Amino acid sequence: MSDTYPSPVPGRVPVRRLDDVLLVAVQGDLHDGAAQQLQQDVVAAIAHSGATGVIIDIAEVDVVDSFLGRVLAEIAANAELLAAETVVSGMRPAVAITLVELGMDLPGLRTALNTERAMELVTTNRYRPRAVGRGQERP
Repeated sequence: MSDTYPSPVPGRVPVRRLDDVLLVAVQGDLHDGAAQQLQQDVVAAIAHSGATGVIIDIAEVDVVDSFLGRVLAEIAANAELLAAETVVSGMRPAVAITLVELGMDLPGLRTALNTERAMELVTTNRYRPRAVGRGQERP
Protein backbone atom coordinates (compact mmCIF):
# COMPACT_ATOMS: atom_id res chain seq x y z
CA MET A 1 0.00 0.00 0.00
CA SER A 2 1.38 3.40 -0.96
CA ASP A 3 0.03 6.84 -0.07
CA THR A 4 1.45 10.34 -0.10
CA TYR A 5 0.97 12.80 2.79
CA PRO A 6 -0.05 15.48 2.20
CA SER A 7 -1.35 15.23 -1.33
CA PRO A 8 1.45 16.44 -3.60
CA VAL A 9 1.81 20.21 -3.19
CA PRO A 10 4.41 22.33 -5.00
CA GLY A 11 7.20 23.44 -2.66
CA ARG A 12 6.54 20.72 -0.07
CA VAL A 13 8.52 17.53 0.38
CA PRO A 14 6.21 14.55 -0.19
CA VAL A 15 5.96 11.94 2.54
CA ARG A 16 5.23 8.58 0.93
CA ARG A 17 3.95 5.54 2.76
CA LEU A 18 5.05 2.05 1.85
CA ASP A 19 3.42 -0.45 4.19
CA ASP A 20 4.62 0.47 7.72
CA VAL A 21 7.35 2.86 6.55
CA LEU A 22 7.25 6.52 5.56
CA LEU A 23 9.73 7.51 2.85
CA VAL A 24 10.87 11.12 2.57
CA ALA A 25 13.27 12.05 -0.24
CA VAL A 26 14.58 15.56 0.25
CA GLN A 27 15.46 16.88 -3.22
CA GLY A 28 17.93 19.67 -2.58
CA ASP A 29 18.52 22.09 0.25
CA LEU A 30 15.59 23.05 2.49
CA HIS A 31 14.93 26.57 3.67
CA ASP A 32 13.75 26.97 7.27
CA GLY A 33 10.03 27.17 6.44
CA ALA A 34 10.14 24.03 4.28
CA ALA A 35 12.03 22.15 7.00
CA GLN A 36 9.42 23.09 9.61
CA GLN A 37 6.62 22.09 7.21
CA LEU A 38 8.35 18.75 6.63
CA GLN A 39 8.46 18.14 10.37
CA GLN A 40 4.73 18.82 10.68
CA ASP A 41 3.94 16.65 7.65
CA VAL A 42 6.00 13.68 8.90
CA VAL A 43 4.45 13.77 12.38
CA ALA A 44 0.93 14.03 10.92
CA ALA A 45 1.65 11.15 8.53
CA ILE A 46 2.90 8.92 11.38
CA ALA A 47 -0.21 9.69 13.42
CA HIS A 48 -2.51 9.11 10.44
CA SER A 49 -0.87 5.96 9.10
CA GLY A 50 0.48 4.27 12.21
CA ALA A 51 3.87 3.89 10.51
CA THR A 52 6.59 2.24 12.59
CA GLY A 53 9.50 3.58 10.54
CA VAL A 54 10.54 6.83 8.88
CA ILE A 55 13.33 7.05 6.31
CA ILE A 56 14.58 10.51 5.41
CA ASP A 57 16.83 10.38 2.35
CA ILE A 58 19.13 13.42 2.26
CA ALA A 59 21.43 12.24 -0.55
CA GLU A 60 20.57 15.37 -2.56
CA VAL A 61 21.23 17.77 0.33
CA ASP A 62 24.49 19.67 -0.12
CA VAL A 63 24.24 22.15 2.75
CA VAL A 64 23.08 21.61 6.29
CA ASP A 65 22.96 24.09 9.13
CA SER A 66 22.15 23.83 12.81
CA PHE A 67 18.47 24.56 12.15
CA LEU A 68 18.08 21.64 9.73
CA GLY A 69 20.04 19.40 12.09
CA ARG A 70 17.70 20.38 14.92
CA VAL A 71 14.64 19.72 12.73
CA LEU A 72 15.92 16.21 11.90
CA ALA A 73 16.48 15.53 15.61
CA GLU A 74 12.98 16.83 16.42
CA ILE A 75 11.43 14.64 13.71
CA ALA A 76 13.17 11.64 15.30
CA ALA A 77 12.03 12.64 18.81
CA ASN A 78 8.42 13.12 17.68
CA ALA A 79 8.51 9.84 15.76
CA GLU A 80 9.82 8.01 18.81
CA LEU A 81 6.95 9.37 20.91
CA LEU A 82 4.60 7.97 18.26
CA ALA A 83 6.39 4.56 18.36
CA ALA A 84 8.28 4.97 15.07
CA GLU A 85 12.00 4.73 14.39
CA THR A 86 13.78 7.31 12.20
CA VAL A 87 16.70 6.55 9.87
CA VAL A 88 18.47 9.22 7.82
CA SER A 89 19.98 7.81 4.65
CA GLY A 90 22.39 9.03 2.02
CA MET A 91 24.22 11.60 4.13
CA ARG A 92 27.13 13.06 2.18
CA PRO A 93 30.51 13.20 3.92
CA ALA A 94 30.53 17.02 3.82
CA VAL A 95 27.14 17.09 5.55
CA ALA A 96 28.34 14.67 8.24
CA ILE A 97 31.47 16.76 8.80
CA THR A 98 29.38 19.94 9.08
CA LEU A 99 27.04 18.38 11.65
CA VAL A 100 30.01 17.27 13.74
CA GLU A 101 31.68 20.68 13.45
CA LEU A 102 28.42 22.32 14.56
CA GLY A 103 28.45 20.07 17.63
CA MET A 104 25.03 18.68 16.73
CA ASP A 105 23.71 15.92 18.94
CA LEU A 106 21.12 13.94 17.00
CA PRO A 107 19.54 11.61 19.55
CA GLY A 108 17.07 9.07 18.21
CA LEU A 109 18.46 9.25 14.68
CA ARG A 110 20.03 6.24 13.08
CA THR A 111 21.89 6.56 9.80
CA ALA A 112 22.35 4.37 6.76
CA LEU A 113 24.51 4.80 3.69
CA ASN A 114 21.54 4.42 1.33
CA THR A 115 17.78 4.00 1.25
CA GLU A 116 17.95 0.25 0.73
CA ARG A 117 20.01 -0.22 3.89
CA ALA A 118 17.70 2.15 5.77
CA MET A 119 14.72 0.03 4.72
CA GLU A 120 16.49 -3.07 6.03
CA LEU A 121 17.09 -1.33 9.37
CA VAL A 122 13.50 -0.25 9.92
CA THR A 123 11.94 -3.51 8.71
CA THR A 124 14.28 -5.97 10.48
CA ASN A 125 14.63 -3.96 13.68
CA ARG A 126 11.01 -3.06 14.23
CA TYR A 127 10.55 -0.29 16.72
CA ARG A 128 11.96 -1.17 20.08
CA PRO A 129 11.34 1.34 22.85
CA ARG A 130 14.48 3.17 23.87
CA ALA A 131 15.37 5.12 26.96
CA VAL A 132 12.60 6.97 28.78
CA GLY A 133 14.98 9.40 30.39
CA ARG A 134 18.69 9.65 30.65
CA GLY A 135 19.95 6.26 31.73
CA GLN A 136 16.49 4.75 32.27
CA GLU A 137 15.22 1.93 30.11
CA ARG A 138 11.58 1.10 29.57
CA PRO A 139 10.49 -2.21 31.05
